[in-house]
This record gives sequence, structure tokens and C-alpha cells, in this order.
Amino acid sequence: MSRFVHPDLQDVSLSAVLHALADPVRRKILKSLVTDKSCDGRGKSCAAAAPPDVPKATLSNHFSVLRSAGLVHAEKQGVEVIHRIRCEEVDRRFPGLLSAVLSNDDPEDGG
Repeated sequence: MSRFVHPDLQDVSLSAVLHALADPVRRKILKSLVTDKSCDGRGKSCAAAAPPDVPKATLSNHFSVLRSAGLVHAEKQGVEVIHRIRCEEVDRRFPGLLSAVLSNDDPEDGG
């Protein structure tokens, strides 16, 4: 069984979070996961959370960066990896950061 490492957010630096949030693809993934959390919160598979135009070869790297920055939690369920955003934990560590970044209508994000 594959297990993922999820850092304690007290051990995550602001620069690591900002690095993860700097990439438009990763912001799109997080926006997708925020939408899931506000709906049913069950999480999304890699393919469902990622923009359709992103090559599969780069997706694992994007999700790895998001996990390392403490922004998402991943869990293997059968053949899929389900991701959930860690909004409450991130907001306790860096108040308002996620909502400020993800509510921004950045043209690079397509929104």
C-alpha cells in the first residue's frame, strides 16, 4: 500500500507554500479542490482535480509539490489517489492566505 507523507504545517515555511501557489496549474488544482470541499468534500482523483490540458507526466510533480507544502492530503483508494485540500489547517497556520490567493481572478488561471 502506497503511503504519502503529509507534513505538519508547523514545519512548513511560508516560502514553500508560496512556491506551491506560484504555479498557475497548481492554483487551478487547488481551486478545483476548494469547489469539491464546498460541495461534498469527498475529494477528487488526480485526473478529476487537474486541468484537462495538463500532461499526466507532470501531474504527479504538481501534486507532490502541493503535498510537500501541506496544501493537500492524498489517500490511495483502490487504483486512484484522492486529494483533499487542507483549508482549515492552512488557514490556522497562514490566516487568509489561501482565500486571498484562490479568490484572485488571475488571467493565467483562466479565471
